[in-house]
Amino acid sequence: AAGGGGRPPGPDSSLEPYVQTRIFKIIVIGDSNVGKTCLTFRFCGGTFPDKTEATIGVDFREKTVEIEGERIKVQVWDTAGQERFRKSMVEHYYRNVHAVVFVYDVTKMTSFTNLKMWIEECNGHAVPPLVPRVLVGNKCDLKDLIQVPSSMALKFADAHNMLLFETSAKDPKESQNVDAIFMCLACRLKAQRSLLCRDLEGRPGQARRLEPTHDANSKNSCPC
Repeated sequence: AAGGGGRPPGPDSSLEPYVQTRIFKIIVIGDSNVGKTCLTFRFCGGTFPDKTEATIGVDFREKTVEIEGERIKVQVWDTAGQERFRKSMVEHYYRNVHAVVFVYDVTKMTSFTNLKMWIEECNGHAVPPLVPRVLVGNKCDLKDLIQVPSSMALKFADAHNMLLFETSAKDPKESQNVDAIFMCLACRLKAQRSLLCRDLEGRPGQARRLEPTHDANSKNSCPC
């Protein structure tokens, strides 16, 4: 009798070949307290945390989604906005990145003007031009406190060839739009790799504000 102790496959055992799930690394950057951690919680966990501490260095969360029949693991890296927490980790989270989400707080003009600094840092770490980037204005539920109008954000997004999302990680009604941010990037990344890294980021002048679609949570949905 043959050794090994393994039980021979039964008639119902799957003989399908193992297919490795692709992983897309998406980093979320921006000033402290703009809601980066809450956005990643909303997408990966579907909930808004009651209380969050300042992110120290880097944290990441994962969510497996299905796009056009393929299972894809979206790995969202939540990065510290404070310089003292970033110095030792900055090289690590820019390494092998697939997409970048720039976040600002629509109620804080300084978080918007500081986006130039974050873009310069991103470029300084040699993130390739083909890596998709999106702009996210968070906390849009605080309508009476808004300092950054949509028109200003659209102009900035247009100048940097990015799509603009305005959303609220806190408001459950906006959860579809939060999902759309990361699903849009996952769809783009899948399309890029399917077409041998052809640049699908769109032509300059195509920036637009994206609204949630009715099926943004659909496993096969590509919101953009």
